[in-house]
Amino acid sequence: MHADDQIVVGPSKSAASCREVALDAETVRGLIRRRERQERLSARAGTRWQDSGYVFTTADGAPLRPDYLTGRFRRLVAASGQPPIRLHDLRHGAATLAPAARTDLKVVQAMLGHASIVLTADTHVSVLPEVAHKAARKTARLVLNAASARGRQLSD
Repeated sequence: MHADDQIVVGPSKSAASCREVALDAETVRGLIRRRERQERLSARAGTRWQDSGYVFTTADGAPLRPDYLTGRFRRLVAASGQPPIRLHDLRHGAATLAPAARTDLKVVQAMLGHASIVLTADTHVSVLPEVAHKAARKTARLVLNAASARGRQLSD
């Protein structure tokens, strides 16, 4: 949080908010490159370097202000030519894509740090049209296969 021109770090919203985050190999490689860049910045900054412990910082190691990140994201989206979205919408997007990648909803709940799976399902997960169509095809196939196995043909 940002207040009175200071970065204010507070407690997590809930016990479920404190969690380990599983990362894919490409993200880990990106974070390693980021750490290497910070080591170069630290060497250049010398005694001016602030060892804030953050992954993404200013050139002197200070934490980035949340409003800076929001504005930067907004500018990047505008430059991309894509429809406008908020930074927080990426969270909803990830929650929607995870089940499309056959991730169990309980895992999505843990990824998002929700105490309740109901919050995850009702608030953060949307069903992509492709996933809905695939589910319809698979369900129809089950019914048709069951009818065929019993020697019955479903009429039009």
